[in-house]
Amino acid sequence: MEIAQLTRKAAASTAEEFSNLVKTSVETLIEERSRERSGELEIEGGLVYFPSKGKTIVVGDLHGDLQSLIFILEESGFMRSSAQGREYIVFLGDYGDRGNESVEVYYFILSLKSIFKEKVILLRGNHEGPPDLGVRPHDLPYFLRARYAGKWRNIYESLQELFDSLHHSVIVKEKYLMLHGGLPEGITSVADIAYAHQYHPDKRYLEQILWSDPGQTPRSYPSPRGAGRIFGEKITREVLDQLGVKTLIRSHEPCEGTFLNHKGKVLTLFSRKGAPYFNSQAAYLEINLSDEAKSGQELIKQARYF
Repeated sequence: MEIAQLTRKAAASTAEEFSNLVKTSVETLIEERSRERSGELEIEGGLVYFPSKGKTIVVGDLHGDLQSLIFILEESGFMRSSAQGREYIVFLGDYGDRGNESVEVYYFILSLKSIFKEKVILLRGNHEGPPDLGVRPHDLPYFLRARYAGKWRNIYESLQELFDSLHHSVIVKEKYLMLHGGLPEGITSVADIAYAHQYHPDKRYLEQILWSDPGQTPRSYPSPRGAGRIFGEKITREVLDQLGVKTLIRSHEPCEGTFLNHKGKVLTLFSRKGAPYFNSQAAYLEINLSDEAKSGQELIKQARYF
């Protein structure tokens, strides 16, 4: 299916079409976890392992910005390359809220997942978090109600089931960790990340994966966001060493496309632009998975800005 066709379907989808798409996506994600595999990708809990071959596109926050999503797909050629089996795409979460086309973005990315099941990885952001970690503003219900009238509530409830089914992290062994927010403190193994959703809320690993941000001080402290932590360079060094990877690739914070923290060990990627963030540019990454591990300083040089 062409991008233009998907765009038209996203703009004109009925409540039944949207509901069926969400239901199918949930079934696919649950099956991936139960089989512990999606194509060549190994899956452990909510953690996806990428092979060190091929390429991947990485997309940060979209927040209802359909035009940025369309641009990234057209510019990267993902749909053509993926159909030929050469490329993956990882979305780092935060698909809706704060953008007028939140419903359309969800429809579009879920359609991509249905077409390219083994090539599309949808990670959970804090705007797809569990109900006890609510976000403000959360205007997705408003957009659903405006679009689907009295049927919006059932769709919203099915979307919460989708959120609970999303994976929350990706590891390219010995190279990269990808997630939405930040590094969880106090982990003792990779399993603590993989099964963070099962430990929640008794342990705060999932909360920190979805909500935490890198800070400028060596040590960490509570986040002013009201959830998660501001984690210091010490936490970054310890967790990345424990996982055997070089660089954290995350989103969650608005910036001019990219931003570096902790001597390049943390790369923030933001893939939507304009109001309400008023950033003048956004970015996405294209990573050759067979290349040697790159630092944030090296990755930022190959980011695609728009």
